[in-house]
Amino acid sequence: MTYKKYKLALTIRVIVLFLTLTSLAYFINIVNFKSTLHLTWVIIFLVIIVLYLFYTIYDSIFKRFNEIDNFFEAISYRDFSRHFNEQNGVYGIRELHKKFNSVNTSIRELYKEKEVQHLHLKKIVNLIDTGIIAYNLTSKDVLWVNDSFKRQLDIPSIKNIQFIEKRTPKIYYKLFSKNYVNDSNVNVIIDNKKTSFLVSSSTFKAQNESFKLIVIKNIADTLNRTESEAWKKLLSVMTHEIMNSITPISSLAETLHAHITAHNNNPAENLLDIDDLNIGIDSIKKRSIGLLSFAKTYRSLNKVTELNLSKVSIKELFNSIETLLLPSLKNKLISVFFEIDNESIQIKMDPYLIEQVLINLILNATASLEGIQNPKIIVKAKINSTGQPTIHVIDNGKGIPDEIIDQVFIPFFTTKKTGSGIGLSLCKQIMLLHKGEITINSIENTGTVVNLFF
Repeated sequence: MTYKKYKLALTIRVIVLFLTLTSLAYFINIVNFKSTLHLTWVIIFLVIIVLYLFYTIYDSIFKRFNEIDNFFEAISYRDFSRHFNEQNGVYGIRELHKKFNSVNTSIRELYKEKEVQHLHLKKIVNLIDTGIIAYNLTSKDVLWVNDSFKRQLDIPSIKNIQFIEKRTPKIYYKLFSKNYVNDSNVNVIIDNKKTSFLVSSSTFKAQNESFKLIVIKNIADTLNRTESEAWKKLLSVMTHEIMNSITPISSLAETLHAHITAHNNNPAENLLDIDDLNIGIDSIKKRSIGLLSFAKTYRSLNKVTELNLSKVSIKELFNSIETLLLPSLKNKLISVFFEIDNESIQIKMDPYLIEQVLINLILNATASLEGIQNPKIIVKAKINSTGQPTIHVIDNGKGIPDEIIDQVFIPFFTTKKTGSGIGLSLCKQIMLLHKGEITINSIENTGTVVNLFF
């Protein structure tokens, strides 16, 4: 029964009671009873009716207020699990019980949502690597502390920060007794080891009580991890570039060794071409020097003075790379063409580093040609319409998808299972050192063109 229905029923009862009392007074005045006994019985009958009406009104109001009082008592104890009987009792009370149960159900659902959110937040805070603690400034009771905070300070579970004050007063003084509005570097001794923390703190009020929040980050661990990652990436870069140089050197050395062995076994049929032998050895020597130069330059790529700039003949540069790479590319049945619009083109560059760039680009092109029919690489040099010297490495390989082509120069980005993701980024850095530019045009399943502008 809704409040309006209940109010209407109660109003009807009051009206009936009022009419009964009025009728009783009027009836006594106008009716001429034959005896006092008759009058007495009539009065008794009407009084009983009046008392009954009074009782029903009182009972209805009392029961309703009693049920409401029980409901609010349960709420005061946060007992939202109580179920009110909706089957027995008068209609009005049953309807009231339905409303109570509906309110309890809604509150329980809100509590569940809040509990899920709390657990979710607690899980997230415990997973992060930053230590967090919040405590009551008056009672010192801990409101919240995550696992990272306890792990970084090497303390067990705590309910009151006075435990830290007694156990490690120096840590308590540095971290808890001071306020760090801005991030501050604080050094503390933990297990006889100096540890650096980045600390920040703030105070806040909740339910008329003051709390303090402290956040700590172990700088030493972060620096060690960063340094370790940097070394891993450096080793990855060096390994990548060294392997790119050693592979063609090894292939050329094997080819020369095979020629010498064949000549030694049968000098008459296998004449030894001294010029070819000298060219091959000279290529190995140049690439070895280039590898040493690269190692020195990589150590400080930010120093432009490390570049050994000179006017380099593109024809000689291409001949050197062709001699170095041709044996390994022939084994893979890849056709390589070196084209020069004008053989007199010379470019001011560090020949060893640009050679490294071209080796990287040609090997990348080689990887994209796997499974391609009639694989082909063209290395072309020309002077463009603006008079700018350019070198283009063109292949008819798998191409680069549009969604990743803008990311290929990002250090350590790679789509290869065994790639390091530093080849193209290093090429870009070398071109920037030459105050040049490198760009890529690619069509998936058609081919790629890498452009070097000097």
